[in-house]
Amino acid sequence: MICNLIDRALLKLSGTDAENFLQAQLSNDITKLDENRVQLSAYCQHQGKILALFWVMRNGNDFLLSFPSDLVESLMPRLKMFVLMSDVVIDDISNEYTQIGHIDSAIDGAYFINPRLSVEVIKSDDANIIDLPPMDGWVKACIETALPEVALATTELLVPQMLNLDIDEIGVNFSKGCYPGQEVVARLHYLGKAKRRLFAFKSATLLAIGDSLYCESSKSAKASGIVVSLVKYDSEFLCLATLEVVHKDDRITLNGTEGGVLTRIKNDE
Repeated sequence: MICNLIDRALLKLSGTDAENFLQAQLSNDITKLDENRVQLSAYCQHQGKILALFWVMRNGNDFLLSFPSDLVESLMPRLKMFVLMSDVVIDDISNEYTQIGHIDSAIDGAYFINPRLSVEVIKSDDANIIDLPPMDGWVKACIETALPEVALATTELLVPQMLNLDIDEIGVNFSKGCYPGQEVVARLHYLGKAKRRLFAFKSATLLAIGDSLYCESSKSAKASGIVVSLVKYDSEFLCLATLEVVHKDDRITLNGTEGGVLTRIKNDE
């Protein structure tokens, strides 16, 4: 199956300092990125909260950053602010190129995300996208493979550990140099276990990104978790959401005690 990923923006970073710039800004080790795969990398603020979760791709001497389009207005000025005197040019090429998601199918030239998902970047003039199906199948596959997301509703609310980015260092490299928020992220890694992790859930109740998960047995002053991605499939809603690990098998409701019940999909053990 293929899908037009219409809700994703695409930035191109070029210039002789582009790699060093990204290495200093993002949580993963850009130097280890080859040209045929996507690298997940968090762009954090100084407190370690994620501003955006980028799909980073190497394109020759340039780099491509893919992320939800509702974050473009907040991210572009921030990224450009840190360019300073470096030889780095940041261009928004979202309208020039189309991102095509491939599910359970291999294609030459696509960037590998995980064993089920890859993304192809093609010029919009060359893209025959009229008959492509909606994104529901793509989002469902992302939920099934625990591929997290950060959108406008969840920006600056999550640290990398909440999205499981530290597990096998899939989105955080703990050996690379400094980046914004690195001290906080490293401290959480080395001094204790993450209290909140990412899990998949299903519910018959209408969900929205940013909705809170509530657990009556939790002693936390804040909500026990938050919805980060979702899709309606048949008569159910499927989602990825953060949750306090100790309460993963407790009764979870949406936005309070009277909200709809969420059932954990136990394919994440």
